[in-house]
Amino acid sequence: MRSFHFNGSRILKTGIAIFLTATICLWFGWPPVFAVITAIVTVEPTVSDSIKKGLVRFPASAIGSAFAVLFITLFGNAPITYTLAAVATILVCYRLKLQAGLLVATLTSVAMIEVIHDHVLVSFFIRLGTTTVGLLVSTAVNMLVFPPNYREDILKSIQSISERAGTMLEHTFHTILFDGDANLQEDQELVKRLTTEIRKTEKLIHYHRDDFSLYPRVRDRETELRMAERQLLFLHNLEFHLDALLRIPFQSIKWSQAERNIIMQAVSELADDLQNSNAYDRETHQAQLKIITDFFWEDSKGISTSDALHPTLFPPEFKILYELITIYDLVDKFFDPNSVKAAREAEK
Repeated sequence: MRSFHFNGSRILKTGIAIFLTATICLWFGWPPVFAVITAIVTVEPTVSDSIKKGLVRFPASAIGSAFAVLFITLFGNAPITYTLAAVATILVCYRLKLQAGLLVATLTSVAMIEVIHDHVLVSFFIRLGTTTVGLLVSTAVNMLVFPPNYREDILKSIQSISERAGTMLEHTFHTILFDGDANLQEDQELVKRLTTEIRKTEKLIHYHRDDFSLYPRVRDRETELRMAERQLLFLHNLEFHLDALLRIPFQSIKWSQAERNIIMQAVSELADDLQNSNAYDRETHQAQLKIITDFFWEDSKGISTSDALHPTLFPPEFKILYELITIYDLVDKFFDPNSVKAAREAEK
């Protein structure tokens, strides 16, 4: 049976914001539905986004309310009233670049038509009041209840991407060296998944940086965040070189079985470093890199002494070793002492 994963802080904050908003509106004797709609959409992934978009949603809702009042005064509760109120709200919000508040404004506009019976001006100001309550309550809840903190998620995600990259590296080279007739579709899918994970982590870093001005504890970790961005960049470059490896025509590789085993041994140790950061040893890493680099230069000499004096295309062996040396360099930079320290602190 599949277990239900409750990724709950944002869901819980939305529920609290709805309850508090509805309670306050009922206490004032205002219909809570419009405030609740505003509260639901204002709980953003970051507090900064809640504030920025809230400042857009308030005037947008005011525009929607104004059009609802105008058209119900002119046409009463008729189909044309709903149409004109919605269309006019959308056009004006786009014109004033209030797209972040467009949904709330349009919903407010069409929903108001149903509930306005008399005292249209009073109804208009009540709608502004309920919108204000929804914005203020949801922003306060987002800031004070489980305030967004993506630091641990970012560092754990980078570690997870590193482990996945190590598995992929080993699988890719095993395919290239020993499965000449293999279908690369599985490897290409793994690269796509890795790219998706990197994109998600980039978004988390963006969220984390958004709240710098609001939380001193976040500002104090600027150096750590820059290091995480640096590590993610190395992993992104690693993903690029893994993808490049899969585009090399490896069916015509001329390495002997012993040479393939030497390369695979170096790749396995490199993959183990990525999968287990505690196992990384710089001296061992450099020794393995020297073996591969010597291998690379030997193959380079073979190119210059081959029958083709000036070959127009590099042989696949040359390309594979070049990509492997580049990956070695990326892994070495990834395991900068400060990067490793930050990742280990996140696990505590």
